[in-house]
Amino acid sequence: MNIFKGKGQPPPTAANLADQAETVEHDVDVDVEKTYDTIQLENASVDAPIRHPNIDPALEKKVLRKFDWHVISLLTFLYLLSFLDRSNIGNAKIAGMSDDLKLKGNRYSWLLTIFYIPYILGEFQTFMWKILPMNWWASFIVLAWGIIATAQAGVQSWQGEMALRFLLGFTEAGFGPGVPYLLSFFYLRHEIGSRIGIFISAAPLANTFAGALAYGITSGHPSFAKWRVLFLVEGLPTIVMAVITFFAMPNGPAHAWFLTEDEKRIARARGVRQVGENVQRTGSIEWGSLFKGLLDAKMWFTAEFKLTESITAHVFQLQLGFSSINAQGLTAPPYFVSWLITMASAWIADRTMQRGYMIIFLSIVGGIGYVILATCTGVGPRYFGVFLAAAGVFPAITNILPWTANNQGDDTRRGLAFVVLNLVGQCGPLLGTNIYPTNDEPRYIKGQSVCAAFMFFNAILALCLRVLLSWENKKLDKKYGTLAEQDAAIALGEQTADDKTAATEIAEENYGPRYRFIL
Repeated sequence: MNIFKGKGQPPPTAANLADQAETVEHDVDVDVEKTYDTIQLENASVDAPIRHPNIDPALEKKVLRKFDWHVISLLTFLYLLSFLDRSNIGNAKIAGMSDDLKLKGNRYSWLLTIFYIPYILGEFQTFMWKILPMNWWASFIVLAWGIIATAQAGVQSWQGEMALRFLLGFTEAGFGPGVPYLLSFFYLRHEIGSRIGIFISAAPLANTFAGALAYGITSGHPSFAKWRVLFLVEGLPTIVMAVITFFAMPNGPAHAWFLTEDEKRIARARGVRQVGENVQRTGSIEWGSLFKGLLDAKMWFTAEFKLTESITAHVFQLQLGFSSINAQGLTAPPYFVSWLITMASAWIADRTMQRGYMIIFLSIVGGIGYVILATCTGVGPRYFGVFLAAAGVFPAITNILPWTANNQGDDTRRGLAFVVLNLVGQCGPLLGTNIYPTNDEPRYIKGQSVCAAFMFFNAILALCLRVLLSWENKKLDKKYGTLAEQDAAIALGEQTADDKTAATEIAEENYGPRYRFIL
């Protein structure tokens, strides 16, 4: 089966693709080494054509659909369970845990805060997706947090719950924060944003029905405490999913059990397109790249984004003067809108490759929502403010993640960028859990004002980073020539053999003459 289309002479780096394709046990009518065409380089600022292996688009779309169905759906469902397992403590408090465990004073606030201390300290686990087989790590970490989440049903004291929340935070740090990095092994620069959007949208989706689910679980008359039933019912499915994950999660795109042999060759060719040939993407870390990455200002910009967004996302509150049950029901529509905008904004940013503008817009929308919540007293305007806040916060976080992956030029630095992003960013909830004290009820003016300020500050940061990236792209154009100039020189035969090899390098996402930052 012919998996490539087009004509023309391939670049030198495509030799291995031809060697791999020779093993196909089908009728091959066209020499693979001569089946190349011009495609568009996935680049933020210039759409100049480049000589490049052109994989059959129909087969590639089929591979992408299989990745979406098997990988994205599995990870998204696991993240939904993760979000339920960490956030159901609020519903457990309403269901009677506060009285049984004597959560007086700031004890409940400490149960929220203690989760994020190990969650921050455990961010190094992001690299485990690169070091260990992906299915082994995924199933282990899911099983670990599932057991801990379920064990909360048997806790007898505040101290015991504090210990379990600490362990839950550490184990969940090994999953959710590293999944966007994991997806960078499966998807290219212009594909990853919408997939991260689907994954992250599990958080607002979980909030859409979490209250109703908790009400359904605790509305009966069980033989023991309702909040214990809640932890049990929501924790056991995670343990079951750990077993399923071991068999369902592929250990890399080229080793996916659900791909045919021809589709695995497509997956390998996509890897060559992404990072080049003879690159060992898993099993080890490049320490030189690690140290260089720590000096990259762009990495710290995106970490600051996550910090400001984490504060506002964590303290998203709905206090409009209703009962607890009614308030839980009223949170569903804003979170549903947030879920829709999360996916739509990521898709638009993928198509336009303009992530900075999208983050600026969403941050302003969220900031306006919090201003309304801080200044208005009427139920209607404040409920509208809740919609705006939800529509800005979660989608903005989603678009920060692919921007982080897009602007690091090798796998180790991409992994480090996510470690730094979450190490700094997850400090936000430590502040967020304490800026909504109960004595500020019901309007929480101070908390809403702080969130508004952070959202507007986030918009300014996004603008600054975009200016920096544009400036660095101009430096690269000056050093190597624009992409259009490089193509023109190749077409006219004005470059040496070595220059041509560099300019036609297959690796689109590694640093080099063709690499440009995504704006």
